[in-house]
Amino acid sequence: MDCGLVEVEADIFNGLPKTAIVGLPDAAVQESRDRVKSAVKNSGYFYPTDSVTVNLAPADLKKEGPAYDLPISLGILKASRQIDFDPQNKVFVGELALDGSLRHINGIIAIATMLRKKGIADFYVPEINAKEASLIPGVLVYPVKNLSQLLKHFKNEAQIVPIKSNHLKNIDEGEEEALNSKYDMAYVKGQEHAKRALEIAAAGGHNILVL
Repeated sequence: MDCGLVEVEADIFNGLPKTAIVGLPDAAVQESRDRVKSAVKNSGYFYPTDSVTVNLAPADLKKEGPAYDLPISLGILKASRQIDFDPQNKVFVGELALDGSLRHINGIIAIATMLRKKGIADFYVPEINAKEASLIPGVLVYPVKNLSQLLKHFKNEAQIVPIKSNHLKNIDEGEEEALNSKYDMAYVKGQEHAKRALEIAAAGGHNILVL
């Protein structure tokens, strides 16, 4: 459930046409080069024909999964001056299909929780992940269908409307009281097996004996 921020930097310089991704990327991140290239072209933009270096910082943190596709594509488009936007206090995640559409990613709740703690409001996610991300209050969730839609948003051609938080929606007073209770197993340090057993018993409506 723990996660951290990763800053994506891109630089373009004269040289043979190649893209290098550095910063301890795994195989899925390395493969984003081909996904991003096709997604950028199929979204109506050009992919640089010079040498491209993408840096994922901090460099000593291993990067895993395809969620970096979207920020990598935005970094390259910004470095090639095809788009201009302020990336401050914005977080982007999403796997790109070859046509530029965004696919579901895992761990969206953990990311949104981390953003709330750090005070980062704007969270751009695949449309299919938007409702899940909106469960965390204090985070402004932008549902993105595809790369082209997001680029139009930054150009003020077609704004993406953030969705409202679904936190505490459609629950009765008893459930709300339970959510706000100070008697929460989250306050119990350790005892992971015992807490897990209690959660399973509560979820299934089973009896349990604690000795």
